[in-house]
This record gives sequence, C-alpha cells and structure tokens, in this order.
Amino acid sequence: MYLERGSQTSRSPVAFIGTPGIYTWSALPAAGPVRGIQVFNPQYSIAVVYDRVYRIDTAGVATDIGAVDAAVTPVSMASNGTVMMLVTGPNGYVIDAVAGTVSQITDPDFLGGDTVYYIDGYFVVNVPGTQKWMISQLLGTDFDALDFASAEGSPDLLLSLLVDHREIWLFGETTTEVFFNSGANPDFPFERIPGAFLEHGCAAKFSPAKLDNTVYWLSKDTNGQGMIMKASGYQPVRVSTYAVEFDIAKMIKEFGHIEDAIAFTYQQEGHSFYVLSFPTANKTWVYDVGENLWHRRCYRNPVTNNKEMIRPWNQIQFANKTIVGDHENSNLYVLDLDTYTDNGDRIPRIRITPHIVDADNKMQFFFSLEVCMEVGVGEVTGPGEDPRGVLRWSDDGGKTWSPEMVRSFGKVGEYETRCRFPKLGKARDRVYEFTITDPVKIAIVSAISNHKVGIS
Repeated sequence: MYLERGSQTSRSPVAFIGTPGIYTWSALPAAGPVRGIQVFNPQYSIAVVYDRVYRIDTAGVATDIGAVDAAVTPVSMASNGTVMMLVTGPNGYVIDAVAGTVSQITDPDFLGGDTVYYIDGYFVVNVPGTQKWMISQLLGTDFDALDFASAEGSPDLLLSLLVDHREIWLFGETTTEVFFNSGANPDFPFERIPGAFLEHGCAAKFSPAKLDNTVYWLSKDTNGQGMIMKASGYQPVRVSTYAVEFDIAKMIKEFGHIEDAIAFTYQQEGHSFYVLSFPTANKTWVYDVGENLWHRRCYRNPVTNNKEMIRPWNQIQFANKTIVGDHENSNLYVLDLDTYTDNGDRIPRIRITPHIVDADNKMQFFFSLEVCMEVGVGEVTGPGEDPRGVLRWSDDGGKTWSPEMVRSFGKVGEYETRCRFPKLGKARDRVYEFTITDPVKIAIVSAISNHKVGIS
C-alpha cells in the first residue's frame, strides 16, 4: 500500500491505497526475462527477451525481428525516431523497427556500452571499465575513435550515464559530473558544466532514472554507499530514510553487494514513483515523490509463500498504458490500479502500527480495534467475494505474535460493515499487524483502538 493525503473535508488526513496489480498484455515467445523495453515511435515498441528482439504494436502483437547476444542481464536502448541503438555491455546493435531488422555494430571504433541515450542528434554511450564515453556521428550510428571524452574530475571509473533536460549526467563510482552541448567545438560539441561536479557517485549502473523533472540514483562515495539521492540543481539531496538505508546495509552485509540494483519510474493518478529493486536480495523499495514517503512492495510466491521483489523491473508508457517487463519470464504486463492481483497471484497488503505504549509504561487493556476502510467492495463471485482482514499482534516488540483473528469487511454492497476485532487482551507495549490478501480494492483511512490504561 502507499499513502495518499486527503483534503480538509476528508474523513481522515491520510489513506492507505492498494498498489497496482498486473495483467498480461503480451506473452513473448522466447524463454527468459524481459531484459529491456523501449518505445520506438507511437506505433511500435521494442522488447528484448534473452537473445530475441521483438517489435510490438499497440495491440500487444509481437514480431521477432532479430537476435542479440544471449544473456539475462539488462540492456539499454535509445531511439532517434528512425533507428534504435541497443547496448548489452560488450556489444551494440542498430534496430530498424519499421524494416524489422537488427544489425550488430561492427565498427571497430565502437568499444561497447552499458547505457545509451540520444541527445541533439547523437547517440551517447559509456565505455565499460573506463572513464570514457563516446558519441556517434551526427544523425548516424557510426563511431569515430576520436569522438570521446572522459569524466576526469575524479579518477573513478564511469559506470553509467543518463540524459536529462539535454544534459549528460555521468555517474562514476564515487563522483558525478554533468556535460552539455556548448556547440563550441563542431567535432565534439559537449563540455563539462562549470561547477556541476557531485561528490556522490553510483552504486548500481542501472539505478539512475529520471522522474519529476530531476534525477534519482543509488549513491556511493568515498565514505560509503546505500543512500538514494535526487539532484537539486547540481547538488545531491538524500531522499532515503534511516529505515531504508538500514535495510540496504543488511543486503550488503548478507549478499556482499548491491551493484545489480535496477530502477524504473512511473506516474499514476498524480503519484510519481521511483521503483528500486535489488535482484540478489530479492527486494523492492518504492519512493513516492509527492508524499516524500517510502513503502515496500513485494510479490508473494504462491509456491514458497516467500515475499520477493516485484515482477516488473523495467517500464514504458505505450498505447496509453503503463507497460512493465517481468524479471524472470517473458511476459509484458499492464500496471493497473483496477487490477488487484499479480497476474492472478494474490498481493499481500500489510500495515504494521507504531508501538502503543503508555507514557508511564503502565499496563493497557485492549477492548477492541476497528479498522476504518472502504467496505462492501467484495467481488460478485469467486476470490474476493467475502473479503477479510487478518489481525495479529505482538506484545514483545515483534519477537512473537498472537494467533490470527479474521473479520469480513463486506461483501459487495454491504456498505455498513465494520471491520472490528474485540477482546484483544492486555500489554504494556502493543503492535498490531493487519493484512489483506483478497483481490479487492483497498483504501484504509484509520484505525481506532479502544483501550484503557491500568494503575500500574
């Protein structure tokens, strides 16, 4: 769930809204993850699955148009409106979606690339394992060995690049610098912007992403790593919280790295989200720009019941839909707020309350807890016909939990239902966990605890 602030006339100042579900838009034939998706023009988008390249029309009909090197790692793509360039790290390809062709770049002056963007008539790529980045010929796809520059403000390697507002952001291991098209040198028109040097680099090459008129990324510098930054002008501003950073630090300690973190961004019903997944740790954190708040999202594996990173790991806006690609299989999904499952699998909606503690640490007697939410939203038939909330609680700081209590929050049309849990015992320190897995609309506005403080 994510939080949404209400108006002054709302019943509650905030509400918890269920995150969007997904349904299959196009099931691509190849086996493997969707390594990348990119809009080519209003008629076609391009998707890469393992070693196959697909052209997809607005109806989701896919045509296999060629091959790239076989792998399961992400690719990067950029279009100039006529052709698209795709880089996989060691190799590059040129895609003509109209003609339906994929051609490998054999130019000896092309040295590979992890990320590619298009700006002012040039394709720009970083050269893996170096400080260098290169530009293509103007309005073309050929490269010249002399058309390169280096991120030389610091000796760290250049990991990634991104184009935003016609500026090239060059993310090194511990520093970042920004170039622009000055036009002063017709052979290589890009120059460093004076003063645009950030002493925060990048911990994961696929974490930088554009959102809300600025740039976000997973940061690393000479003092450490694991904060999420956004750019305010040319200054890094921390947007992650201690809780998020604590969890990222746990990932580093357990798995040894976070360099495979990958981000995508999207906007839906006024909310702008930076979605950061950690494939090795199998987790996803999401930042809501408008609310300046973080929340966790997860896919609950129906076989193991484990909570994993969400299915999508890349995104495009195409055919008036938010299209996302699966990180394990070849499905393209629609990310949709009116869909309440992960392509048929139930989504856990979990809210854990703050600690309920008396100021003098006195014993408290809990008579009931009522969850105030949109009720009567059950489905007519099938799963979700009689949606229920599940409550459990902990009296020892989350170390152990009570048995579960289950209450309905209304079949369809039962708008006066109260989701109320009675006779909840006593505790000095009470924490509640409320969970919904039924595939229905979720909007929780508040919870009312009826309890009394004892004399000692």
